Amino acid sequence: MLLTNGTCFKPSIFTLIGIPGLESVQHWIGIPFFVSFVLATTGNGLLITIIHRERSLHQPMYVFLAVLAAVDLGLTICITPKMLAVFWLQSKKIHFDSCLTQMYFTHTFQCMESGILLAMAFDRYVAICDPLRHSAVLTKKVLITIITLVTTRASVIIIMCPLLIKLRLTHFRTTIISHSYCEHMAVVKLATEDVRINKAYGLFVAFSVLGFDVIFIFLSYVFIFQAVFKLPQKEARFKAFNTCTAHIFVFLQFYILTFFTSFIHRFGFNVAPYVHILLSNLYLLVPPLLNPIVYGVKTKQIREGVIKMFASKG
Repeated sequence: MLLTNGTCFKPSIFTLIGIPGLESVQHWIGIPFFVSFVLATTGNGLLITIIHRERSLHQPMYVFLAVLAAVDLGLTICITPKMLAVFWLQSKKIHFDSCLTQMYFTHTFQCMESGILLAMAFDRYVAICDPLRHSAVLTKKVLITIITLVTTRASVIIIMCPLLIKLRLTHFRTTIISHSYCEHMAVVKLATEDVRINKAYGLFVAFSVLGFDVIFIFLSYVFIFQAVFKLPQKEARFKAFNTCTAHIFVFLQFYILTFFTSFIHRFGFNVAPYVHILLSNLYLLVPPLLNPIVYGVKTKQIREGVIKMFASKG
């Protein structure tokens, strides 16, 4: 409903324009995104299958890795198909409730990924700093509890983002979203009403989830490195450190992209809009692509599982 002052009252349809400023070349930009989508879905699906089939991989580290792969798979499927539809098919319309649903699942999967990375850091901490009690500490019941807590935390804390938009914001100056998916702040900025509560809650989520996880992951690795450097043999130090390299790489690429994108989004006033949108897309789509590659290359048991699976098919 369009009011006399030019604002839209409770619009039912929004429009995703993709990458502002690059609309004429979006069909080309869609090609690498499609390739990354295929590789990410294949890689993460393969990772889940191998860990499920190989009983030797039914250990805490690989259970967390399987959950991480499932989260990455969900994040990729949640974003990429609609993004490619915008780029290639000009299917830019999205229902308001569908937009809020995509927003919820996108940010929930992000929050879950951060929580799983924290759980994996805790697993490495126990495995290296207290190896004799590793199996006693990380029992099946504890694993289920950790995964349940990570899922519940993400689901509960994120649900308020779309709910605050749905319940508080009714007037929008436009229904055109300058983004390729329904990101929280991209939708909030369209409202003509007071959005300070929405912005404040978004910051609360960022600092309470990402800030909390980063601090404890950092502390875990401080204790891990202290324990590693106390080992008497050089080979033992190298072996202990080598078990952490894949996780450190995944941790760094996820959080560096997260904070850099957030910084550009909130303080990069002179940055071209297409730069921010491209970074947002990369921030969400690069980790699901790289994670299975990194763990597949660095983890001997997963490499052997891949060879065994394809050899048995052959």
